[in-house]
Amino acid sequence: MIADEELAALVRPDSVNKRVYTDPAIFTLEMDRIYGRAWIYVGHDSQVPNTGDYHTTRLGDQDVVLVRAADGAVKVLYNRCPHKGAKLVSEGDGCAGKFFRCPYHAWTFKLDGTHLGAPMRDGFEGTAYDPTSPQFSMAPVARVDSYRGFVFASQSAEGPSLRDFLGGVASSIDNLCDRSPVGEVEVVGGVFRVMQESNWKVFYENLHDTMHARVTHESSFRAARDEAAAIGEMPFELLIQDGNGEPYTFWEKLELRAYRGGHGYMEGIFDPGAATRDPVARAHFECLSDAVGEERAREVLGMNRHNTILYGSGSPHNVFQQFRVIRPLAVDRTLIEIQLFRCKGAPDAVFDRALTYANLINSPSSNVMPDDVELYRRCQQGNNTRGGEWVSLHRYVGTDRVLPDGAVSTNGTSELPMRNQFAAWRQYMLGEGAHAAA
Repeated sequence: MIADEELAALVRPDSVNKRVYTDPAIFTLEMDRIYGRAWIYVGHDSQVPNTGDYHTTRLGDQDVVLVRAADGAVKVLYNRCPHKGAKLVSEGDGCAGKFFRCPYHAWTFKLDGTHLGAPMRDGFEGTAYDPTSPQFSMAPVARVDSYRGFVFASQSAEGPSLRDFLGGVASSIDNLCDRSPVGEVEVVGGVFRVMQESNWKVFYENLHDTMHARVTHESSFRAARDEAAAIGEMPFELLIQDGNGEPYTFWEKLELRAYRGGHGYMEGIFDPGAATRDPVARAHFECLSDAVGEERAREVLGMNRHNTILYGSGSPHNVFQQFRVIRPLAVDRTLIEIQLFRCKGAPDAVFDRALTYANLINSPSSNVMPDDVELYRRCQQGNNTRGGEWVSLHRYVGTDRVLPDGAVSTNGTSELPMRNQFAAWRQYMLGEGAHAAA
């Protein structure tokens, strides 16, 4: 066991020790002290629309099942049969029907996890077998709650409510849903999956790392510009790749917002004023205006955020309606799942554009994501050498403007988001509470 004093010494105000990325013992503690306590996104209720529908996922190192129970409520259960410990449901989505049935010995369970039956029950007479005991049921995760259809679970029976945990970053979920004329979104299709040979925290840091874009993604934005020059225009497919090539002066002007608990958002890099110029955005604006009024529609579509961070869960993207779910698997292995959402009632072209963005930017075959994945891997490799002990978080340290619920950057290239994430990491790992100081 690593002593708290040793853990505390790994995080400085302007740097962190490389062990936080490379030490398997620290990863094991993270699964208990972060993923065993925080509210973690497990799925969207649209993924389980009917009774018996289920979606499998993970809470840290724990396999769980999101299921629609007979009473219509959404439950989150550990994916384990209490008889021999077999994994009850294989990975993916499906429908269990009216009950779960273990494929090993045919023990059955109601959709809320309670024990239903076991074959040849005469064999249990005179034993401690008790079908009414929780010991013989599928175990539920301690707490489950949802916000605007986004379902979260916490393995701790105690702690802040989901709404308190989300704090100000809930506004990003609100905006994603409010882009629908009926205020609802739904997961459509399957998911992209990308396996990264790196520690889970690296991806969170990179989401708001504005200094890397024009360096890491040079090949893709230059290729986009060359193609635009050849065809004489900059269509959407090229524009979203070209954005990474903006000069440093552009990135310096962006706002980086940090909330307590490691959450935050980065101001968007695309012009929200396009609502009245671009045909797809204009159709979306007109549809939303019919539902909520022109003033409200401008307010909703004018919220210009690029990547939002829900610490421990991943990153929803408001404008292009997707959620990159970050699942740590090992100290040097992280699974990214990209879910795509449809804004109910919005023009089909809005979803088509989101799908195009996901394919070109976030899919395994995109021109952009492989750049990031390669650099994450190099960070993991470099931090396993004897070339140094500390990772720098010095950019604009001491200049962040402190707010009651966090902080905001004074320069868009600040490493405020990384410092905020490690403030949260430190408090979780030391058991000092779920909300970290920004």
